[in-house]
Amino acid sequence: MKRFLIGALAVLALAASMPLIFHNEYFFFAGYVVLQFIVLATAWNILGGYAGYVNFGSGAFFAVGAYTAVALYKAFALPLGLQILAGAAASGLLGFGVGMLTLRLRGIFFSIATIAVAIVLETVVLNWHYVGGAKGLPIMRPVETPFFASHTVWLFFVMAALAVLAVGAARYIETSWIGRGLRAIRDNEVAAECSGVPTLKLKLGAATLSGALMGAAGAPYAQYLSFIEPASTFSLNYAVNALAMPIIGGMGHWIGPVIGAVLLGSVQQIVTVTISSEINVLVVGVMLVVFVVAAPEGILGLFRKLFPSRKS
Repeated sequence: MKRFLIGALAVLALAASMPLIFHNEYFFFAGYVVLQFIVLATAWNILGGYAGYVNFGSGAFFAVGAYTAVALYKAFALPLGLQILAGAAASGLLGFGVGMLTLRLRGIFFSIATIAVAIVLETVVLNWHYVGGAKGLPIMRPVETPFFASHTVWLFFVMAALAVLAVGAARYIETSWIGRGLRAIRDNEVAAECSGVPTLKLKLGAATLSGALMGAAGAPYAQYLSFIEPASTFSLNYAVNALAMPIIGGMGHWIGPVIGAVLLGSVQQIVTVTISSEINVLVVGVMLVVFVVAAPEGILGLFRKLFPSRKS
């Protein structure tokens, strides 16, 4: 844990020093997306990778965080830190509620329920005129941000802090009794229950934390784009990317989603600049097919096969 804390502080120090190295603001605009992917992929892995419950509704949790932040900003002009806390709390409650209703079921039923939640919530937001409804809502970004060159740089640093927090939480869970219990559920839930593992309690905790982290990732979204509307916020791309990144990097380990998010996020940003953002879904599909066929355990699994004597 001590080594991880030192590494986390080093990452934050590096993020804070980036404006001294990169002067093109697009680096921070694109870097924000990669860091956001790290949070989303790590959050998905807590429930999908550790416990084996596949969430296809990541966009719903992301959007709840985003729209909670927008509603509170419009009503009370809350600072970004409080918006993130509120977005995380709202999405965490959503994860707990969805878990209470569906986690007693096994297999595909939970996945179907998460898709249904996304559809229902998008319909609600489409008709919620206070936050712009179907036409969307412009958001005024602060002209100046103290101690930072621009608001984009500030958002980049905030997302870096959230990424460190998410990865730290995932690493702690993986190495604790909680992670052992979740892996037992993934391997054989009936056997885990017979062995005294509090399966429902652990699943609810994982669903709540996973939802909260996704909501925290979504909370700065409106300020990042200076605009918010349902089609992009509830986009299926978030669900696809959140699932694809742990698969590509390696599920069931805290570093796997980070590897997948950095790789996939960087490739998508390069494709967006050089070709078109419309090809991003194609990029995800091609990479998924390649890794499922050539490296079904992801990059981390491939590394373990190439270097079996090393611990990852």
